[in-house]
Amino acid sequence: MAPIRVRYIVDDVEATIAFYTQHLDFIVKTHPAPGFAVLQRGDLNLLVNAKNDPGGAAQAMPDGRKPEPGGWNRIQIEVDDLGGLVETLRQAGLRFRNDIITGFGGRQILVDDPSGNPIELFEPPGK
Repeated sequence: MAPIRVRYIVDDVEATIAFYTQHLDFIVKTHPAPGFAVLQRGDLNLLVNAKNDPGGAAQAMPDGRKPEPGGWNRIQIEVDDLGGLVETLRQAGLRFRNDIITGFGGRQILVDDPSGNPIELFEPPGK
């Protein structure tokens, strides 16, 4: 099976690399240009493009709309100890959209990367 690839448009590629590698256990798979990098965690390849990069991902659509960071679509990272991780990330000054919520499928919280792209941290039931 091919790796899963998700593209995020970001304000600052270097800040994004630091965020994901320092706080969420990603590694830098490749960083061939200042406005682009591929970060990896397991089978997930996170392609990060600067919103002002001359490459294809940041180009305006035919109707004039430009790709931008943020929104509600997100990657989900499964964790073993959501409460402990949230405490560590809060102490590091990371920005959360909500508090931990519990649903039928487990517990989750949304943390924003430096550009405002959400990451869902998820703990399945029974952990």
